Amino acid sequence: MSKKFKLSADQIKPLAEGRGACFATDMITVEGEPVRFMYREHPDNDVDSGWRFMSGYESDQYMENAENHGIYDVNTIANYDPSIIPFLDAEVGLAFEKVPGAQDFVLVED
Repeated sequence: MSKKFKLSADQIKPLAEGRGACFATDMITVEGEPVRFMYREHPDNDVDSGWRFMSGYESDQYMENAENHGIYDVNTIANYDPSIIPFLDAEVGLAFEKVPGAQDFVLVED
């Protein structure tokens, strides 16, 4: 199945280059939803940044289907939602969320 991404390759600008790969869901890259939940875990390999980006609306069933997400360059996801850029240097183990209607991410404390 071929995905129709919300942004075309020529729309991707250098906003957060050299940060490695990340995981993101189709709700962001295909549906165009903003990032509302992101966390950084220990990287799986040398190119993995450890970042995981979601819209916050993904169900467990949605997440279990590997066709609903993919691996992207962090720069690509920064183009979908530039509000993530100030947090990209956050430590492994931290998570952030943005409630619908909010402008800023807050640290998830639980």
